[in-house]
Amino acid sequence: MKHLYLVVLILLFVSCSNNSKKESYVDSKKITSVHKDGYVGDAQCISCHKDAVATWEGSDHDLAMEVANEETVLGDFNNVNQNIDGIAYVFSRKDSDYYVQVTEIDGSVNDYKISYTFGVTPLQQYLIDFDNGKKQVLRVTWDDIKKQWYHQYSGDAFDPHDWMHWTQSSQNWNTMCAECHSTNLQKNYIVDEDRFETTFSSIDVSCESCHGPAEKHVNWANNMQDSLHTSKYIIAGNSQFSQMNMCAPCHSRRAKLTQNLIPGTNFEDQYLLQNLSQEFYHGDGQIEAEDYVYGSFVQSKMYHNNVTCTDCHDPHSLKLKAVGNNLCMQCHEPKYDKPTHHFHPQNSEGAQCINCHMTGVTYMGIDFRRDHSFRIPRPDQSVTYGTPNACNTCHADKSNKWAANKVVEWYGSTREEHFSDALLISGQNNISKKDREALDVFINDLKFPAIARASVIDNLQITESKQYEALLQGLNDPSPMVRYASLQKFRGLSIEDRTSIAIKHTNDTTKLVRIGAAQLLLDLDANTLTNVDLNGLTKSRKELEDMLYSSADFSNGRMQLGDYYLQTNDINSAIKHYKMAIKLDSLLLPVYSNLATSYSMQGKLSEALNILNLLIQKDPESSRSYYLRALLYFELEQSTLAIADLKNAINLEPSNSRYYYNLATYYYQSKNFNEGEKIIKSSLNIEPQNPDYKYLLALIYQEQGKIIEAQKIMQELNVNQPKNGN
Repeated sequence: MKHLYLVVLILLFVSCSNNSKKESYVDSKKITSVHKDGYVGDAQCISCHKDAVATWEGSDHDLAMEVANEETVLGDFNNVNQNIDGIAYVFSRKDSDYYVQVTEIDGSVNDYKISYTFGVTPLQQYLIDFDNGKKQVLRVTWDDIKKQWYHQYSGDAFDPHDWMHWTQSSQNWNTMCAECHSTNLQKNYIVDEDRFETTFSSIDVSCESCHGPAEKHVNWANNMQDSLHTSKYIIAGNSQFSQMNMCAPCHSRRAKLTQNLIPGTNFEDQYLLQNLSQEFYHGDGQIEAEDYVYGSFVQSKMYHNNVTCTDCHDPHSLKLKAVGNNLCMQCHEPKYDKPTHHFHPQNSEGAQCINCHMTGVTYMGIDFRRDHSFRIPRPDQSVTYGTPNACNTCHADKSNKWAANKVVEWYGSTREEHFSDALLISGQNNISKKDREALDVFINDLKFPAIARASVIDNLQITESKQYEALLQGLNDPSPMVRYASLQKFRGLSIEDRTSIAIKHTNDTTKLVRIGAAQLLLDLDANTLTNVDLNGLTKSRKELEDMLYSSADFSNGRMQLGDYYLQTNDINSAIKHYKMAIKLDSLLLPVYSNLATSYSMQGKLSEALNILNLLIQKDPESSRSYYLRALLYFELEQSTLAIADLKNAINLEPSNSRYYYNLATYYYQSKNFNEGEKIIKSSLNIEPQNPDYKYLLALIYQEQGKIIEAQKIMQELNVNQPKNGN
């Protein structure tokens, strides 16, 4: 009980004596804070909340991060030699300190002192202090179940200069881990120096991580002032909305909108939740990569029926409130715990609710986590789309079709309407007109989860102007996530159309949506706005910049900053951040083309060419790299090299109509009209309705003397001339 020795001292300063005398009343609003940010430390909670603190002690939150010592280190450091994936380790102790010697795959040998432990079960990681305030997470990890050392990414060999190597950015504590393992974490990243001055109020996830800074609450408890104040100056988490704002920031895969987490603040004012992208989820929304629970939970009927985390988990010990099916039977009727429902022997593995409705995935090598979308198994979707299902997870020797037939046999042929059907269809190519119309209805149907509707919006391509109608309706959706996703779909419109759509959302009630509006208006001339609109744009742009700088310690964050400055025509700043992105991760390939573009805009063509040559050296199969170098060669008046690169790009990506178009344009300008006609027709085979391609073909026909063919195309273009942005 590491905190209890503080109780006697605390009681000298904090009292809950119910003293309600008028003379003892002090207005909390007038109290001058004597604690940093109002955080008093969990020890001050003990005098009034002994039971809660006792339950919390020893929990995963309590042990989220600790100073490395005899009591906290679980791994074997008794002069142990290990060789894992070609890397040699020697774990040892010197007096009270713990050390590891690492011989990397390149032969370099370094000794490191363990500074902190990270986590406790089923695995424990270790932190090492580096220069510039950085703490790095050692790759080798302790398996606390099998009592052995292992690599989370077994079989991978990372060069010490690779971004994924444990000494590099991907395994940096300040960037990747710190905010959710300590209380009142202030990252304090110094952007221009790539240096951290990170601080925290408590080393672990303590009371104030969830309930917020307690100084005013302690003052209220000490004086019993304002006794009718329902919040008592603390975040209680009694409602689902309040509790989600407490738990979701750390139990979700998300992008940051602000520099530092502020407990209790609305989620969408601090974060953008990762949608159900097939990079992280299966096509139907089941977990694949780590989602940290929230992204799956908000898909569930549980969530939409006001179930909270603490209905199943004790908020302080984090343990389940009941064992086995008894946990589910807190709410569900007993009939669901019988063979007439689950068709498996009672008390067998197949009869356990979680094995059918909470399949799981093992992350970090040994950490099995369950999907919290609580879905009904759909082997019929597995047959059609190849998605996983609970039935074949257990019956691996059977086919998806067998499982689908069993479901029909037991429950009938009709499946309950579920958002996963729309998700799966939206992720396909060549969506039928009927399905597309149904998806346009789906994205505004409030009976389906907002995360699913926003994800369908992200999946859809705009092919007809009338498809914007559903998105315009989505801009008024109750969910900030849907409003944000809808806004992003208007990026292809003219600045006039984007302004008319987005400007009012610069004053949206939610920061996420305001940022989305600012992203649409980066190229807007602020001088064209009224004072009211200008105020909204200025505010939302500042919030966008704050979001970008909050992730500047990520290589991808630096690339996004570079993109921002490139779009706002601050080329020097763009180059600065692109170069830092490459320094942080030399394998972040998209940044090279952006840096080359920036140099080209400054007229530094040789620098641009050097960057593109380096990119092609790193990724010789990238069609876009050859395409960009071809454009640069044209600018350098080296047309022979440019043509060779365009042909390389076409060979690597024959479905990209733009490559053909540029090659056809060269042939037209070079008066090689027959070759130009042949190539532009290849573009039109891919995009038959593209007006630019049609216009070039008409020009070529005109030069060839095919006047009737040219006039026919020109008349068609005049009749069907698209409006701005459509």
